[in-house]
Amino acid sequence: MPPRIVVVGGGAAGIGAAGSARQVDPDARITVYTEYEDAAYSPCGIPYVHGREIPDFQSLFLQGKEAYRQAGIDIHYERRVTGLDLGDRLVHVDGEASVPFDRLVVASGFEYADPGVPGTDLEGLYYVKNIRRAIEWDKVLDDVRVAVVLDASPLGLEMVTALAHRGIETHVVDAHPWALAEVADPDIMQPVEESWAELGVKTHFNTRVEALVGDGKVRAVRTSEGELPANIVVVYVPWGMVAGKWMIGGASFGETLATALGIPFVMGTAEGISRARYYPGVKKVRVKLLAEPGSLRLIGGQLVGQEGIKERADFLAMAIRMGVTLEDLAWMENVYSPPIGALNEPMAVAAQNGLASVRG
Repeated sequence: MPPRIVVVGGGAAGIGAAGSARQVDPDARITVYTEYEDAAYSPCGIPYVHGREIPDFQSLFLQGKEAYRQAGIDIHYERRVTGLDLGDRLVHVDGEASVPFDRLVVASGFEYADPGVPGTDLEGLYYVKNIRRAIEWDKVLDDVRVAVVLDASPLGLEMVTALAHRGIETHVVDAHPWALAEVADPDIMQPVEESWAELGVKTHFNTRVEALVGDGKVRAVRTSEGELPANIVVVYVPWGMVAGKWMIGGASFGETLATALGIPFVMGTAEGISRARYYPGVKKVRVKLLAEPGSLRLIGGQLVGQEGIKERADFLAMAIRMGVTLEDLAWMENVYSPPIGALNEPMAVAAQNGLASVRG
């Protein structure tokens, strides 16, 4: 009998797993369950359609439903998995008999937590995930004058920027003292907040959400600092992204979180550039590295700039995993070509500065 492979979740991870399984075993029986009407689209791209950087929602789909049928991947849409019986190897699905499996992939993704304040049953709350709802909300945004984003999280940062690009008066409310405070340091986020100010975004930090106010439909957000009128409220998901006109990224934790957790560290920072100083389009890059005292093994890194941030964040994540040290980074080989890389790589300069601080 060919193996029965059941995948819970129709997002990028679930469909990617199903496609990989088909490549490994052409005879496998592959079934995917998703609670939504569609599969294999990028919810990460939704804010950029709202902000008009991406022209349409269709661009977010990997391919059509027929392509999956032709590939022998049986996707069950609008089917919610309610339980897993690992002992008897069964998946319990709403509206279907229990489904047996030989191999199980759980790729259910995130789910929103209730904001935990009165008023979450009102109309006008937008949870950014389902692309069908996003298409509906995109039309609503044409008539929205004021929006409030709850929490300056990764997705929150993207939605703040998207709404501001649409010309909507945008407020962001967060209980922390700066944006993305749980993973990023204030000096990394400062350019983002300055860019938001240029876009007209109003930030409300050190501010708690106390209630959503309205009669059937939300009309305001009550906070510890007063009430904010709102036509819509965008709720938070629990790092690279674009916020304002800046790219930010990182790996592991930063100075603030390490200090709060009592983790000792050596720090190296640098202000560099993305290309040769004379090449058109050169952008600033700020790098901040944390390393373990003694061994100088890299334990965290953050970056902010306007190009080349994603690639550097990827590199730092691998460097941390492989036990790379500040010494390694300080004298790393890097590509120098005027259009794509400066003579002095900003990460190497940050590592050199970290070593200088240790050696006095």
